[in-house]
Amino acid sequence: MSEASLKVARYHCDALATIDTTVVKVPIRALAAELDRDPAFASRWIGMLNQEVRRLRLHCERLSMKSVKDRVLHLINTEGQNGSYTASTGLKSLAGELGVTHEALYRTLAALVNAKIIQRDQGVLSILRD
Repeated sequence: MSEASLKVARYHCDALATIDTTVVKVPIRALAAELDRDPAFASRWIGMLNQEVRRLRLHCERLSMKSVKDRVLHLINTEGQNGSYTASTGLKSLAGELGVTHEALYRTLAALVNAKIIQRDQGVLSILRD
């Protein structure tokens, strides 16, 4: 996302697609004009930015946690819905997002399942309720 470059003369980031990707090009002048013209659109845009800031703060908080178990449970509780998180990118990618090796993630998930703290079902991690 290029929101940080909306009010600067030149875009300051690069991107590298490692899989087949669709890129959307948005004319910056048209977007800026629409934000100035339409308060409802600007409000929705601000809401989207606020949501992204919250997500990034949670991600930073999660990365500061010492145990893989704490990171996994935090992810399910903060990024999931109703105690379930869908790992749509696969467990190896999820391990990278959690800042751990995939082996450590696999061991932790197995331990959480064996302890009946979570269940795994086709990429969905769910906290078990009493």
